[in-house]
Amino acid sequence: MANKLRIPWSKEHVKVAFSLYCKLPFGKLHKSNYNIIQLANLLGRTPSAVTMKLVNIASLDPAITSTGRSGLKNASAMDKEVWEEFSNNWDALALESLKLYEQLAEAKGLGSSHNELNDDLEDYTGETRDVLVQQRVKQNFFRKSVLSSYKRKCCMSGLSEERLLIASHIVPWSEDKLNRLNPRNGLCLSAIHDKAFDRGFITLDDDFRVILSESFKASTNQLILQAFTSIEGKPITLPERFEPDINFLEKHRNLVFLDNKASETIGASL
Repeated sequence: MANKLRIPWSKEHVKVAFSLYCKLPFGKLHKSNYNIIQLANLLGRTPSAVTMKLVNIASLDPAITSTGRSGLKNASAMDKEVWEEFSNNWDALALESLKLYEQLAEAKGLGSSHNELNDDLEDYTGETRDVLVQQRVKQNFFRKSVLSSYKRKCCMSGLSEERLLIASHIVPWSEDKLNRLNPRNGLCLSAIHDKAFDRGFITLDDDFRVILSESFKASTNQLILQAFTSIEGKPITLPERFEPDINFLEKHRNLVFLDNKASETIGASL
């Protein structure tokens, strides 16, 4: 075991560890976690060594350090380099980390780690299939990163039934290509809150409080009253990691929120 602990961390190994950090809840960064044990076996390290690396990565996360949980404070220069690299290119992290993981698994004589992504792609071949697999990989990364950060609970309602939860984009997918997979551009929402947020019926202010559109405020629909009027003005439950970027919230209010879009339409017609 001692020899495993002395193996220097390559940049490729740090990238794979960083990807796992994004997908695991902070409270599950411990050596008995199955995912950590699995990665440790692939890297030829101990689960304790991988856990230490994940906690050191956590020490670079402002959402973690702002709560006083500063990790081991031993993040290396390479850890910081990888953090910066992927914070500016989340798409690359999702695809490159999976490729590196596949290479590690292949070297150990193990099968593909994304076979489940191919299960319903039997009718596709060639380039089309590759594009669809990449899309699934990216979507899977974003969903896991966002849901784990919010402890798999809707940040507005508290709903914890994972089959009804959506990793919702703050700035729409089509409006910001660079941040499509950025977890700070995500909220964990129930299906109904996701739809309302996506259609601009609700938004958030810079203090993360729920704002309702005028149409929702005026509604007498019982479902709207129960699901939305009751949370108006209340702050969402913030995630353990990847706190929503207020710049993304501002863009949502300007680009998506119905009241602001209505004001623009009225102004343009005057």
